[in-house]
Amino acid sequence: MSEAVNLALSPSSPGRGPSAEPLGVSGLQALAASAGEASADGVARRGPFRPEVWLNARQRHASRLAPHYFRAIDVLAVTAVTLLCAWAISPRGLPSAELSLVLPLFAGAVLTLGLLRSLGLYRFAKGQGGVMHLIAVAGVMAVSGGATALLGWMLRGPQATWSAYVIWTGLVLITLYGLHIAWSDIVGRWRRSGALTPNIVLVGATRHAEALIREALKRRDINVLGIFDDRLARSPTAIEGVPVLGTAEDLLTHPMTPFVDRVVLAIDPKAEARLRDLSRRLTVLPNEVTLLVDPEGAEEQASALDRLARAPLAALEGPFDADRRAFNKRIQDLIMGSVALIALSPVMALIALAVKLDSPGPIFFRQRRHGFNQEEIVVWKFRTMRHETADATASRQVTHDDDRITRIGKVLRSTSLDELPQLLNVVTGEMSLVGPRPHAIGMKTGQIESSRLVAEYAQRHRIKPGMTGWAAVHGSRGPLHSAQDVRRRVRLDVEYVERQSLWLDLWVMAVTVPVLLGDRAAVR
Repeated sequence: MSEAVNLALSPSSPGRGPSAEPLGVSGLQALAASAGEASADGVARRGPFRPEVWLNARQRHASRLAPHYFRAIDVLAVTAVTLLCAWAISPRGLPSAELSLVLPLFAGAVLTLGLLRSLGLYRFAKGQGGVMHLIAVAGVMAVSGGATALLGWMLRGPQATWSAYVIWTGLVLITLYGLHIAWSDIVGRWRRSGALTPNIVLVGATRHAEALIREALKRRDINVLGIFDDRLARSPTAIEGVPVLGTAEDLLTHPMTPFVDRVVLAIDPKAEARLRDLSRRLTVLPNEVTLLVDPEGAEEQASALDRLARAPLAALEGPFDADRRAFNKRIQDLIMGSVALIALSPVMALIALAVKLDSPGPIFFRQRRHGFNQEEIVVWKFRTMRHETADATASRQVTHDDDRITRIGKVLRSTSLDELPQLLNVVTGEMSLVGPRPHAIGMKTGQIESSRLVAEYAQRHRIKPGMTGWAAVHGSRGPLHSAQDVRRRVRLDVEYVERQSLWLDLWVMAVTVPVLLGDRAAVR
């Protein structure tokens, strides 16, 4: 918990109660800037509302995936050193080298990387000293070096290249030392800044919430951003300095939501009817919802808080999980998105020229849309409408023969070429190549905001939005003119969120162009 949070979201701030207007993110940042000064005792305030660590869930999740990036770089570095050593001991070049000569080195490399992962040396646990980590790395290399020498002796006997094994072990150890010192420094800076500290909000201004907040203030490894309670008339304005910001219904649309990692129900488990009602209403949020069971004694209370604060960094061991899936998806987006951006840049330049010559106004159209965890992102497109009729909130959806669309705009929309600038959003990490299409904030279907027509609408934000998606290749793309259209889109999007995989993404990308070109009648 941080003092900055308490100042930025004090009970006198807008946002408490259903009739109050929530304080926007820009307002929170402005207050955080004034609260971020050093406190009276000279210690800098810490927490997620300091401007330098004002990170939403997508940015924080990118930090959480750091172990996957660390290991990938380790794999590349160890492989490079191994190839160099194998080449150096091969008289006729590496392609012609005897298998018994180079196999010990490659087996040692595989063993090294396997031990680093299986022993949890990418966890960088809180409180673990850097010296102990380096000792563990040295231990891994001692085992790998010994195994390499043993295999070399088994394969070649007296002709084993002992000096090569020693040099390989030393070079890999030096390389890993350099990398892991850097990894430890990066994670340490993230921990000190609060960027890895989980952000939670509590639902229920109860004694359970009070006990959790009091203990969190002592531990300082959980940030409690605020409290929501349906019984505002009976709830205090703040508990232990954490403000009560509104009802559970207010939480569904609160501007704080994109910065929340987890919603914790601090309700008495005996109140089963209330728990069921709150659980049902909060399942529409993209955030994870957890029930806080009243702990008995200090040991159980510490254990409950440990579970909330645990795993700021993704685990590498164990079965395939959501973190690894997110890492694989990000690598896929970076590689394929960057290649596509470079390859299609001449086409994009020609389109930009055509847009400029066709009608007065800017080349690009930028629109605020919902991204991961309901974050507001700015999506780029080529402008397809007359500049003076631009509709940033999509309050009037596009129809056939729409008089706002320019001549070149009709061509771009019919081929979806107007979406190509979104490759920039993909490379920067705000979007993905495949995912639910991002909808404009405040987009309406008829006279009603689309998000209010389907209870599960926000569940489509549990993954990054995409340039194409499962719904798009199944005919649900473009404007949504009825509640039935919205329900079908959300159903397909949620189905994709639950099924997402590398192979599904590749299939969707492969069929996107044929599907779009085969459906020229669709309004886009």
